[in-house]
Amino acid sequence: MVKLLRRLYRNRNDDLNARNDNLLNSKFSIKENGISNGRIAYGTARTFIYNEVITLKMKSSSNLYPKLCSYNNLLKAFKKASKGKSFMPYVVEFRENLNLNLLSLKTELETLTYKPTKLKKFVIRDPKTRVIRKSIFKDRVVHHAIVNILEPIYEKTFIEDSYANRKTKGTLAAIKRFDKFKRKVSKNNKIKCFVFKADIKKFFDSVDQDTLLKIFRRNIKDKKLLWLIKQILKNFHNKEKGMPLGNMTSQFFANVYLNELDYFVKHKIKAKYYLRYVDDFVILHGNKSVLEKYKVKIKKYLKNLDLELHPNKSKIFPNYKGINFLGYKMFYYHRLIIRRNLNQFKRKLITLEKDYNEGSINFEKVLNSIDGWMAYAIWANSYKLRKKLMKEIYSKFSISSKKQIRN
Repeated sequence: MVKLLRRLYRNRNDDLNARNDNLLNSKFSIKENGISNGRIAYGTARTFIYNEVITLKMKSSSNLYPKLCSYNNLLKAFKKASKGKSFMPYVVEFRENLNLNLLSLKTELETLTYKPTKLKKFVIRDPKTRVIRKSIFKDRVVHHAIVNILEPIYEKTFIEDSYANRKTKGTLAAIKRFDKFKRKVSKNNKIKCFVFKADIKKFFDSVDQDTLLKIFRRNIKDKKLLWLIKQILKNFHNKEKGMPLGNMTSQFFANVYLNELDYFVKHKIKAKYYLRYVDDFVILHGNKSVLEKYKVKIKKYLKNLDLELHPNKSKIFPNYKGINFLGYKMFYYHRLIIRRNLNQFKRKLITLEKDYNEGSINFEKVLNSIDGWMAYAIWANSYKLRKKLMKEIYSKFSISSKKQIRN
């Protein structure tokens, strides 16, 4: 009897495995998509091959739009959009008639009459010149409402080492992960370690909108939600390429778009020590020639996404020379503040002093600016530098040393 049960159990497993093989072979046999014989092909133009695996793992999502339009979701989106901005005039105005405003927005979304307002353009120089396009507050509520629905679906597909705009991730987590990688690759600094530090050229201006929509269509089957995503994407001066730098949706969409690259790097070229923060990424390896091969393959693959590596910011360095990453110069035993960021802060201090003396800003504004920079500087080996800067700050603003400034 026991032998018979074992034989039946083994036959059932064989049957299930055969069914799974048939399913995979049928899924990956579409030659037009560069996929054949149950294996994922590489290099076919305009294919987004590695997230076909995600499509198998993820259930396609439909009937999401009613959840997006629900009052509870819009209220949650309002709270997120207003976080840290409670006293801004546009938030106060929206909150005065909160129930009416949310119900009105709900109706617009449900009847598909919602149309985002034209983005407001302004330029910042820090010192790099960036063009920021800002949405009105009502549209920002919609952005958060969209991400509230999409994030739980896509979060499970993102790789572990994608660190931008994700819960439990962020700059500090990425820095700590980099430190762990360099110790592993260099065997605690006993052997040479090389780093391919890369940047995607003009990423937010280069995103192909139709390509991004195709990526969404693989897993999102709700036509109304796809319509709304398209409304957000096309609310840009360029109707074919680009996303506005500064929008909540742009940050999330960037992770969805570059998840294609993440899967290529991790599953095709099998780079073990890879991490990405928005359009900046690093790969560590003990062999420089391996990284050079990675660079060639990544450069070729990015053409599928209409992207390219920045020629001046995508290079291979020995780790002992230090790597500029996420605002720090990273060495094996220590990290420093990048000189450009220090100079920028000094210029900012001059502006703050002028505005404070003229009475255009209060001391709380000065304190917030200084404290924000110190929160960044504290993660570098910068004790003496911070002490020196604090003496200058105490002198400029006649601050008592008892004031609570992070240093």
